[in-house]
Amino acid sequence: MTLSDRQLERYARHIVLPELGGEGQRRLLAARVAVVGAGGIGCPALQYLAAAGVGAITLVDPDRVDLSNLQRQTLFSEADIGRPKAEAARARLSALNPDCCVSPRIERLEEANAGRILAGHDLVLDGTDSFAARTAVNRACVRLGLPLVSAALGPLEGHVGVFSGHRPDAPCWACFAGAARDRPGRSCAEAGVIGALAGVLGALAALEAIRLVAGFGPETVGRLFLLDAVGFAARTVRVPKDPACPVCGNGG
Repeated sequence: MTLSDRQLERYARHIVLPELGGEGQRRLLAARVAVVGAGGIGCPALQYLAAAGVGAITLVDPDRVDLSNLQRQTLFSEADIGRPKAEAARARLSALNPDCCVSPRIERLEEANAGRILAGHDLVLDGTDSFAARTAVNRACVRLGLPLVSAALGPLEGHVGVFSGHRPDAPCWACFAGAARDRPGRSCAEAGVIGALAGVLGALAALEAIRLVAGFGPETVGRLFLLDAVGFAARTVRVPKDPACPVCGNGG
């Protein structure tokens, strides 16, 4: 792929980076990334992926924009209230960067359709707000051999991790979360969430996706970045592969 004069100027701050350069930018432009969820994590992640020049993004989200979303989902405005999030996001991202082709999927990702939706991508970024959806995404990624960037948000804390459970030496998301189940009272509507924290974690998830596609820096597969907004503290822990994991290990 040859970069046009416009692209050379647009991505100049990427191209001058020795770690990324023209080759890394070409990889971004050729990449196909699936983003599941256009919520607090997905909105900032989508903005940075599109701005970075990711060539094709499939956005999966069944919901419509609600007034209560706007405290943290800065991809949308009050004019978008009532519109499907995936369609509203496509309009904003296309205006941000015409190099980025966004394909909206206005449907809920579940076990039955996850493989069909995610096949053909280079990686998946999961910012969903339920364990059921995360389980379906993870299983599909392992089956399809796709790396998974997973980010989650609590009221005042969150984490970002990269999983590649299809590899014999790397964990999947289930190695970390186990058989996690959704419980009443745990949604952000019930527990609350700091909007700016969603922006930080979504941007970090986008950074991990960009690192994977462009191929720079040390590998972060199996490392979980934990952020505590109350104490303004962060740490990184390693997630080992679980040999008995029912998704990627001998228990599967």
